[in-house]
Amino acid sequence: MTSETRHPVAADAAFDGGTLDCGSGLLLLIRQHIDPLPAGGLLEIRSAEASVKEDLPAWCRMTGNELVSEVHLPGRYSFLVSKGPYVPRAAAPSAAVPAPQVQQVVPVHLPAFLPAPAPAPAIPPLAVMGMGSWPRPRWLLDALHDHLEGRLDDATFEATADDAVRLALQGQLDGGVDVVTDGEQRRDNYASFVGARLDNCQLVPITDLLAYVSDPAEFERELKALDVPAGKVRHPAVFGPLSRRRPLAVHELEFLKGLTARPIKVALPGPYLLTRTMWMECVSDRAYADREALARDIVRVLREELHFLLASGAALVQLDEPILSEVVFGGSVTGNRTFMCGVLDARGAADAELAFAESLLQEVTAGLPRERLALHVCRGNWTPDERVALSGDYRPLLPLLSRAPVGTLFLELATPRAGELEVLRALPDDKRIGVGVINQKRPAVEPAEAVLARAERAVQLFGPSRVLLNPDCGFATFADNPIASARLATGMLGAISAAARTLRARHRLG
Repeated sequence: MTSETRHPVAADAAFDGGTLDCGSGLLLLIRQHIDPLPAGGLLEIRSAEASVKEDLPAWCRMTGNELVSEVHLPGRYSFLVSKGPYVPRAAAPSAAVPAPQVQQVVPVHLPAFLPAPAPAPAIPPLAVMGMGSWPRPRWLLDALHDHLEGRLDDATFEATADDAVRLALQGQLDGGVDVVTDGEQRRDNYASFVGARLDNCQLVPITDLLAYVSDPAEFERELKALDVPAGKVRHPAVFGPLSRRRPLAVHELEFLKGLTARPIKVALPGPYLLTRTMWMECVSDRAYADREALARDIVRVLREELHFLLASGAALVQLDEPILSEVVFGGSVTGNRTFMCGVLDARGAADAELAFAESLLQEVTAGLPRERLALHVCRGNWTPDERVALSGDYRPLLPLLSRAPVGTLFLELATPRAGELEVLRALPDDKRIGVGVINQKRPAVEPAEAVLARAERAVQLFGPSRVLLNPDCGFATFADNPIASARLATGMLGAISAAARTLRARHRLG
């Protein structure tokens, strides 16, 4: 990197960040301008904020971009950044800087009505299903990143994703499932994808947000220790009032309905998870006075989505709230912050957080049929390394799980980290238990005897009519960091299906 009175080559794009620093929105503007550039494209950033001179090189290092040169003028700085490694090119005069671009805040959109649930196929006892995500093919990952960074149009991406959904469906059917998902093939990860579907929200790589944690260097070390591909994991950044002018997942459901008559489950991030994910001081507090105000809009858009999913025939909608385990078992990464499930914010006291989470669940699901709603809780699923995931049984969560306004609980139970199944004996009889009978983090399919034994224990504890069977969690929570291969995922579902067939015959079910 050089420091001169003018840049050695012309920029391909430019913007003026004014007095914004890296902790108050400049990084989001950089991301907005650099994403559409091709590899090796050059972005000029003008700034009147002195701290950017110190922070920008660190951002470049952590994101794999390169600071090519700096220009220092009285009271002003200009930085030339290459998207990815810099490839020298012939010298040319510096490009003129266009007027600063400002994100346009879209007015909040309210639907004219919320449709009532439509009939859907019933889910029988001991039904087998995946949790939601399925490993994405490499060609889909390439398309996904090109789409997120503006290099691939919507229609081309959707056609590519359609092909991946067909493969994911076939893998599940080959595994003998009774209920299918679309494998979350269109999502960059199980939760943050919402940020690309909502108005006034933008997806940015998590490395862009390190300025918002108290110790970025320590946080970066933790991400590496946890095997998190931080440059690939994207995080939603809220810059205005949230609204839902297009579906979050209804389009996924509609496409899958055209491929199969099997009951379909759709997974959505729960309201507490989204609130924890989207609330970041110095970013979302520009649009919302506090976390509770943000939560009200999150509840509203999720309620809208739930209504339309159930009206479109989803047999089951699963709300993912793995962050609940972080509330009761989590340590900290930097102060009181953690990467758990992509969440960067600081949590409060456990009792207060659980009460907040429960109130959000009640608001989101009010008036909707509980038998078609589910809640999923696990202890982290970003790496196959069991040593870095949270541990602890369900005792601290039993009151919330018992009162949760859903008919089914999908729980991680095959791993020793989840404690003993018997802890759940106190759950009310009106709740089905989706029992994790296989640990999807293992490198091979577990012996059939072990899977059958776990399933039989659940049947003995809850009765066959209350038990559903599934792996502990998804097979690819984060698109770029699959827990299993597609072949292994099919094999694991096949082992669960074999156990289900044995149990149905043993207990004379269908």
